[in-house]
Amino acid sequence: MSRTIDYDKALLDPADEFDGPEDVLTQAGLTDAQKIELLRRWKYDASEVAVAEEEGMQGNKPLMVRRVALALETLTGGCDANRVKTTKQNAI
Repeated sequence: MSRTIDYDKALLDPADEFDGPEDVLTQAGLTDAQKIELLRRWKYDASEVAVAEEEGMQGNKPLMVRRVALALETLTGGCDANRVKTTKQNAI
């Protein structure tokens, strides 16, 4: 991704700033820690959408949770401490 992003704005809604979670990985000017935080927030948002879809509401981004998880695993080497949670929304 070649354009400059506003990190603080991206934290509020990563999906609004990036076309896909894979774009976070290639965003110049962000540290790995910033990319991980963006992907964690995106994963939470995508999980919320998945739960809503499961409850009969329609969403427009199927498989987004998986795409975000794969991007996050790329940065963390599959060792994301926040990966395993007890609820669908990833809350403890």
